[in-house]
Amino acid sequence: MISRKNASISKFIIHKVGNKFNDTKNAFSEKPVDFDEASYDLMLPFLLRPFGTIVQSYRFNHHANISLNEINSYATQLFSNEDDFVEVSKHIVTHLYEQSTSANIKTGDVLVVLFDGIEYLDMTTNAIGIFKIESKINFFQTYLENQSYDVLVQKGISSKKVDKGCLILNQTDAEGHVICSVDNNNYDAQYWINQFLNIKYADDANSHTQQHLELCKEFSTEILKTSYGAQEHNTFLAKTIDYLKENEFVNVERFKEEIFEEEKQIRQFEDYRKEFQGEQNLVLRNQFDVSERVVNKEKKKIKTDIKLDTNIQIKLDIDAPDASAEYLERGYDEEKKMHFYKVFFNAED
Repeated sequence: MISRKNASISKFIIHKVGNKFNDTKNAFSEKPVDFDEASYDLMLPFLLRPFGTIVQSYRFNHHANISLNEINSYATQLFSNEDDFVEVSKHIVTHLYEQSTSANIKTGDVLVVLFDGIEYLDMTTNAIGIFKIESKINFFQTYLENQSYDVLVQKGISSKKVDKGCLILNQTDAEGHVICSVDNNNYDAQYWINQFLNIKYADDANSHTQQHLELCKEFSTEILKTSYGAQEHNTFLAKTIDYLKENEFVNVERFKEEIFEEEKQIRQFEDYRKEFQGEQNLVLRNQFDVSERVVNKEKKKIKTDIKLDTNIQIKLDIDAPDASAEYLERGYDEEKKMHFYKVFFNAED
């Protein structure tokens, strides 16, 4: 979704955020970082790399009025006047600090960044990045002393991935600013997404497709696998992916008719869908356009292995949803008192 090939950093500042619950304080910088060439060349891809594969985007949320969302207000101010960068970046850290109402919330470095040349879909725009670095790694530092080299251990930021980050694009639609977010330490996801940023998924095909797939994955694990076994669980997921690949538009009623053969399973899916909406605080669409990008991305994450306690695994092809029903049979051997699978084939590779 985001391309960084023409991106650059125009302003960058580092602050430290404490934890209000533990009474650790914030520490603020008074001026932006002046990069040397090596640091800049490492920092730019480090910050933007996580957003290159993101499909879904967010929009700001607020129970009363979007203009009252704190980060939305700070972003609007920065886009209007970059001269306020240092002071606004401090306000952002203070707002983050106010959300640390649990001992589990980690302290860390907060990077506030202004980017130019961010490519989003077919547009080029500037953006605001907010990153929280929570985890430091140990590394060895060698040094020369008394004509001999010695070594000591120091802590630093890993250049492999950011812990938490968001990118607020200076690009809006009917729902407001386009926002991308990543969280690799999602033990406290509510703190970053709901409390600090206060954002929700965009009302678009990406979001609707993602939510439908999450529903189907949860249903297949909690209902089908438990009641009917791993074969039924995997067959359902393969049929779901196949349906989404073959249709540009989903009508949930037609989806149920094509996927399920038993009326009982249709009722189970309907009941689970209602529960899922309530638990996730969602309103699932009965009709929506399919996002091919979401389907392709989620397809790679779905595992269709049947793992048996006899150290044997059966791997089903998610692109062949009918193969399991046609060439795989499940039964029970009375003599051995064990379940079994019978696999039909013409030739081995």
